Amino acid sequence: MVIDGDRGGMDGDHGGRTGDENKLAMPGVTNRPEPDEAAESTPSGIPEDRAAPPPDSGAAAPPATAAAPGAVGSRPGAGMAALSLRYQVVAALALSLIGLVACTHIAMIFLHVAPSNTLTKQHGEVVDDWVYPEFEQNWKLFAPNPLQQNISVHVRAELTGTGADGSSVTHWINLSHDDGEAIRGNLLPSHVDQNGLRRAWDFYTGSHDSENRAAGLRGELSERYIRRIVMLRLAEHGYGGTVERVQVRSAVRSVGAPTWSDEKISTKTEYRELPWWNITPSDLPQAGATDGSPKAGTSPKTGRAGK
Repeated sequence: MVIDGDRGGMDGDHGGRTGDENKLAMPGVTNRPEPDEAAESTPSGIPEDRAAPPPDSGAAAPPATAAAPGAVGSRPGAGMAALSLRYQVVAALALSLIGLVACTHIAMIFLHVAPSNTLTKQHGEVVDDWVYPEFEQNWKLFAPNPLQQNISVHVRAELTGTGADGSSVTHWINLSHDDGEAIRGNLLPSHVDQNGLRRAWDFYTGSHDSENRAAGLRGELSERYIRRIVMLRLAEHGYGGTVERVQVRSAVRSVGAPTWSDEKISTKTEYRELPWWNITPSDLPQAGATDGSPKAGTSPKTGRAGK
């Protein structure tokens, strides 16, 4: 029949579909590009239709340029560049001065602790004037045998015009304890308070033998040095009488061994008493160097500086 023939022709047309049409007709199969279509993508491997979103997609465009690292700190008007020319000059001069002082200080300390050389022989006084007394260096802590003793200096004085018989002797005064109280709790203690008395005593023991006999002129100089320091300290206590004589002693006590050590160390205090010294007008504070009489503002009885 003609109808069957027509239907058969339609079936033939349906059976003659191409392979692509069959793929589109199959459910769940996507239209992937063939190898020749992938070759037409961009050089980076991303197809042209995916390289950039379409204009109407609403995606934000990337920034045109990215800020380089450190660009914020290098912008004009930051740091010293924000100051006026006058302040820039002042800041540069201040930094230069600080650097110069720091370099000078380091050089002076180096020359002070360095072995004797040509510079210290020619300019030793300049170095000492810079270092002493505030920048003195004490290396005993780092010696092979560090100092393991507590040494304190005591003094007592014989006064006239204070006792029943016209004279009296004061009790022993711990001058080292007074120095410790002066620097305790002080964030910036003076080296004079820390080392003045200690250096005077080291000067004396280094210039005298065990029998307190002076070895040359330095021994006599050390005695005068200690007497003047003692009179300055006695003036602070103010006993009110005339100081005729003074006697100085040292109290030495070894530092005890730690609890974990088996070493046996005696911590008994040992004293070294010096002979009595007569006080002369030149030993008084602010005493005149020419005629030996105290200057104005000094009490000749107590040796106290007038306020």
